[in-house]
Amino acid sequence: MQLLSLALIAIGVAAMAWGLPAAHRLAKPWDVLAAVAALCGLVAVLVGALLAVVPGFFG
Repeated sequence: MQLLSLALIAIGVAAMAWGLPAAHRLAKPWDVLAAVAALCGLVAVLVGALLAVVPGFFG
């Protein structure tokens, strides 16, 4: 479970690191996809941190 939480945190940080600048840089239809990716990255980081702190939270 620790490996899953670390993977969620790493993927979430990577998605936010790409999505935030790309939401301002990309053309009109693609900026929405980048913003959604940044939001999903934030959710992944929060779920990963929750699983790291409370391992049996969802189980």
